[in-house]
Amino acid sequence: MNAVIPPLALNGPTITIRKFSRDPYTDRHLVEFNSISAQMVEYLQCAVLARLNILVSGGTGSGKTTMLNVLSSFIPDDERIVTIENAAELQLQQDHVITLETRPPNIENKGEVTIRDLVINSLRMRPDRIIVGEVRGGEAFDMLQAMNTGHDGSLTTLHSNSAKDAVSRLETMVLMAGMELPARAVHEQISSAIHVIIQQERMRDGTRKVTSITEVDGVDEHGIKLREMYKYQQTGFEDGKLKGRFTASGQQSSYYDEMLDSGAPVSEELFQPSVA
Repeated sequence: MNAVIPPLALNGPTITIRKFSRDPYTDRHLVEFNSISAQMVEYLQCAVLARLNILVSGGTGSGKTTMLNVLSSFIPDDERIVTIENAAELQLQQDHVITLETRPPNIENKGEVTIRDLVINSLRMRPDRIIVGEVRGGEAFDMLQAMNTGHDGSLTTLHSNSAKDAVSRLETMVLMAGMELPARAVHEQISSAIHVIIQQERMRDGTRKVTSITEVDGVDEHGIKLREMYKYQQTGFEDGKLKGRFTASGQQSSYYDEMLDSGAPVSEELFQPSVA
């Protein structure tokens, strides 16, 4: 819940409530809602089992937290998970979950505990996976460091309009941490830490969709290379509802071998350019 009162709220007290379902949505629900295709869900399940680091990007209300819940449902029950959030919203079903929440400063401006503090502290908890509800600033650097130092399979979100914008925002956040790093070093940090970017969007008819799934494919002289694996193509607008379809690019994943080694149910058909 978020509340704003006068004099900040000029028209009177304003309360905004984010209310989640008592039973969290599953991948089956998202497919039924046409928010994602079954083929894309299968790919994401393989990515989680292969311990790929995944970034969920999108605007406010686009379904990022719901997607984090769905992704976390693919994590094996015997893994130790640490979740870090500004306001605890995730609904993980595993047994070994440690939930951490930030704390604002008191009236004397003391006692604040930030996302960055909790990310650093979580590394002392022997986590198998770290889930950060949202990165907004310097904590992005610590998150990338954790992903690069043995905490594979971690998940996080940020606000962005596309996979390319998400990478640019991460670069800015790393610099906000006060690290004087050259652009090439920042690019290499991001490309080795983040493997998959899921782009979410709240469409103009109110529906929420995964508009693209993109793999981070290394660094070249122009910056970080991205390769789109799946996307949503809008084909029209009828009776107040969007018309469209989910398509696969037909390219095999750069992480196909990792998926095979993890025992994930991956097959060549997963990357075929089928339409759903």
